[in-house]
Amino acid sequence: MTTITKQPPHVLVFPYPAQGHTLPLLDLTHQLSLHHLTITILTTPKNLPTVSPLLSLHPQIHTLVLPFPSHPLIPAGVENVQELGNSGNLPVIAASTKLYDPIVSWFKSHTNPPVAIISDFFLGWTQHLAQHLNIPGFAFYPSGAFFAGIMNYCWANLESLKGLGVVDFVGLPRSPSFKEEHLPSSFRMYRESDPDCQLLKDCLVANKLSYGFIFNSFESLEAPIGGIPVTSSSGNVFEWLDGCPDASVLYVCFGSQKLLSKKQMEALADGLEKSMVRFIWVVKTGTAQQVEDGYGAVPDGFDERLAGRGLVIRGWAPQVKILRHRAVGGFLSHCGWNSILEGIVAGAMILAWPMEADQFIDARLVVEELGVGVAACEGAAAVPDSEELAKVIGESMSEEGTGVRMKAKELKRKAVEAVKEGGRSLNDLNGLIKELSKLKNPMKRVIGIIASTIPWKHSPSS
Repeated sequence: MTTITKQPPHVLVFPYPAQGHTLPLLDLTHQLSLHHLTITILTTPKNLPTVSPLLSLHPQIHTLVLPFPSHPLIPAGVENVQELGNSGNLPVIAASTKLYDPIVSWFKSHTNPPVAIISDFFLGWTQHLAQHLNIPGFAFYPSGAFFAGIMNYCWANLESLKGLGVVDFVGLPRSPSFKEEHLPSSFRMYRESDPDCQLLKDCLVANKLSYGFIFNSFESLEAPIGGIPVTSSSGNVFEWLDGCPDASVLYVCFGSQKLLSKKQMEALADGLEKSMVRFIWVVKTGTAQQVEDGYGAVPDGFDERLAGRGLVIRGWAPQVKILRHRAVGGFLSHCGWNSILEGIVAGAMILAWPMEADQFIDARLVVEELGVGVAACEGAAAVPDSEELAKVIGESMSEEGTGVRMKAKELKRKAVEAVKEGGRSLNDLNGLIKELSKLKNPMKRVIGIIASTIPWKHSPSS
């Protein structure tokens, strides 16, 4: 009889190649690696640099680097949605399905194949892959459970929701209602005649086959569902912040993908100037043509006029560190889920300007349900009235906004408690670790049976 050495459970982690999806799943992977699991991250050559910092921190994490599959709508050399914008999701998801066979081949050739797959919810086709390999598949949602509930309801009631101006979600907690244009982009863009749209639908519906859902959230933020702990010259920025009163600075940023038009930039600049509020404005830079067309262009003279009261950072900014500075009290945001979480954990009030995807649902949650934010504007192409925007900013950051800011501070306290010893999120994470640790690979069990019944003359090779 051959003795089989017990090895730590092996988990395959498959992030979706978009900044807002990849980073939260890598945060979870970091937590899993602290519990001595064997982990392999599936990535592609140009997405490997995003994974590299985690590999440096945990050398025991392995990678499965597969060539990024081709698609007619994806330019050669592009491997991340960040280079395509929101419209790139359909072709990227479609291209990803071509990785099915390479993953199966790798799995079957591995001496210690995975006992589970944790993949982004956009990669729902991996649930069929997991069934084929006879292992559990977990669907990871970088968004909250509220958004997932809305989206899953939409796909389950596709026909009955067509043509409705307002959709009432009577089967969900709090029975929310949403205008059609505020529903998830993935649902609104669906066209039955488009093969890529059909594939997207199949992927999202397939997540119901998963062994379990993992949400990047915490109990007090929404429903009784535990989540995963949220884990220019910046020196000059923090020196400036150090000289500002507590909670007096508004942080303005619209994520890594959204580029504001010339009219939007002018209205926002005018609103910030008229508000008389201190601010840090992070401006995403575009291509040479986009800059020439006025996208992402700060109006001439704005920096000079507002010097001392505001800072403009062009490009990347240390968002988490800035938000957590005592001087920052508000966050004018597009309401992407990662930004929402970072703002909440920092105790910042949210000024909501949702634009696409899950953002209208996220904005509803923080403004109307939780009361930790205020509405500032809405719509990807909307140009706010600068006078109204200035009023919203000014009132929110003044004594009139104290109640909202107090609620934001209380939600921060609950978020911190959730990841402490005994907290709901930490307990849920430990429960996931325990569940994964109980899993055994079916291939290993088969090998064990063969080894105990066949009189090997020599030990079988690995």
